[in-house]
Amino acid sequence: MRVLSRTVLKNTLKMILWSPVGFIVVGCFNETTWFADNNNDAASALSDNNKPQHWKMVTAWPKDFPVVGTGANYFAETLTELSGGRIKVTVYGAGELGSGLEVLDLVTSGVAELGHSASFYWRGKVNALQVFGAMPYGMTANEMNAWLYHGTGLKLWQELYATMNIVPFPAGQTGVQMGGWFNKEINTLTDIEGLRMRIPGLGGEVFAKMGGIPVVLPAGEIFSSLTTGTLDAAEWSGPANDLPQGFHKAAEYYYYPGWQEPTTTVELIINREIFSALPADLKSIITYTAQAANMSMMAEYTYKNITGLTHILTERSDIKIRPFPNDVIEHSHEMSQQVIAALNANDAAFSKIYLDYNQFLINVATWSEFSERAYLEARSEVIQ
Repeated sequence: MRVLSRTVLKNTLKMILWSPVGFIVVGCFNETTWFADNNNDAASALSDNNKPQHWKMVTAWPKDFPVVGTGANYFAETLTELSGGRIKVTVYGAGELGSGLEVLDLVTSGVAELGHSASFYWRGKVNALQVFGAMPYGMTANEMNAWLYHGTGLKLWQELYATMNIVPFPAGQTGVQMGGWFNKEINTLTDIEGLRMRIPGLGGEVFAKMGGIPVVLPAGEIFSSLTTGTLDAAEWSGPANDLPQGFHKAAEYYYYPGWQEPTTTVELIINREIFSALPADLKSIITYTAQAANMSMMAEYTYKNITGLTHILTERSDIKIRPFPNDVIEHSHEMSQQVIAALNANDAAFSKIYLDYNQFLINVATWSEFSERAYLEARSEVIQ
């Protein structure tokens, strides 16, 4: 089913890109910024543009890691196919060309043309980028895509990354995540005290304010850290990724909801100088391919999370799924507000972007109450 759906996406992209209007960039893509530099002689440009380019994509995930890692492969394969082989991409897993936490530096410097990661990993470099990764108690995947593609989110993202020689694109959504795996039961807020938990981004800052000790680790190091006791808890995404990594073998308590990541936007980043030198059609192909990858990943996460959760509920009585206690939810929200307020007061770039993000969140939350939430509550009443 997955292969069929991705084939349909590719064929749809081909029809769009090969149509008379196929080279118009959709959504919020700033064509004035990216298309203005292509003034080469037409004949020379045609010759140069048909030369195959061999690109490297570095990722924050282990090679072929479920969903996010295979999502990087999907983007690379689709780009090569739709470009007619004019761009051929080799995907490198975390640790093969650099660590998973070096993706931004490798693309900025031009060591790799492409990167596949999440912007909350760049906390400490540019704090404002965390808004485009995941915000505690923030927007869901559908809401985030609305802000990025039809609001001003993507424009703000492009502007911020331009200062770092980067062009960003959304290339995936995880949807609402789980709250994480814990080696002990969390009955009250005091049970968080002193816990060492793998939790990145703003969620990690909030966890610290709650009395925990946040640790940032790439995916490939989490399981071993749980089994050796270096970590007491860890969150990654949901059953789709967590079960294959074996977290349940080291921590039996699985908590929800994932207040720290109502979705994570997976980013595709491209070296700005390399992207600016491309002809208009290849820029369009990259833009459309990233959009297809974004939609495909969200669908795949939903499907595989369903499969994983069903397995837990029906076959794994050793895994104890629990909701976070009310005091944990309430305190995490309160601490989230404090963390964001501090960034707003001390970081002008963060404040500019978050003001726009938060206004959109307020507006979309109202619509979500009348639509998604109202429908889900009604459905739960009639489907038992």
